[in-house]
Amino acid sequence: MSYRKRTAVLASAAALAGSAVWMAAPVARAEVVDVNYQCKTPIGDKSAVSPIDIKGVERGDGYRITMSWQKGVSSSPVELGKGAMTPSATIALGGADNGTLSVTGPANDAAIPANTPIKISDLSGTYTPKKNGEVTFTAGVLTIKALGTTTTCTPTNDPGPSLTLDVTAASGGTTGSAQGGGSGPDSGAGLPRTGPEDSAVALGTLGGTVLLAGAAGALWLTRRHREAGAGR
Repeated sequence: MSYRKRTAVLASAAALAGSAVWMAAPVARAEVVDVNYQCKTPIGDKSAVSPIDIKGVERGDGYRITMSWQKGVSSSPVELGKGAMTPSATIALGGADNGTLSVTGPANDAAIPANTPIKISDLSGTYTPKKNGEVTFTAGVLTIKALGTTTTCTPTNDPGPSLTLDVTAASGGTTGSAQGGGSGPDSGAGLPRTGPEDSAVALGTLGGTVLLAGAAGALWLTRRHREAGAGR
């Protein structure tokens, strides 16, 4: 095979390898979902709608799941001082898994004025897949504890999933349902799997590595071709 043909073959193989990596990318879909909360408070029932965003970031054998509120829910008839309010929530699992995931977060870092919608801080927990397959994450019950009282806010509009992940259990697993993963904060760096943009960055880097490997092979062939010509 001539030098030019071998170079063309290597370039084509590298491009095909990059395409194969892209096609094999794990599925991750995220969208902001409006959740209509009905809240049971110490001073009566209240309702509020807040867009909910759920993100997933890979952490070793599991995922760090973070739930965010874009609008405040419920309110207090009196001012809540710094650190007076502590939120927590559940996320309903569906698809290849079932059960609930508990997520928690810090107390309020600033005072919340009276009769003002309470902005919930981001809540996080760790999800560990037990089976392989597509798992959905949907907003569940929000609990707010403040000044010795407890307020519970339950979704009433049957919201759809805010996040869908194609997961693989640490041991390989099998397709089917399983109980929900553990809960609690987690930390550390990882690869985001929350949407096509994040996947494109990570996979584009890997695809670029494959293409660079192909280019290195082409350069090596060029050197061998020149050396062979010089030796004649």
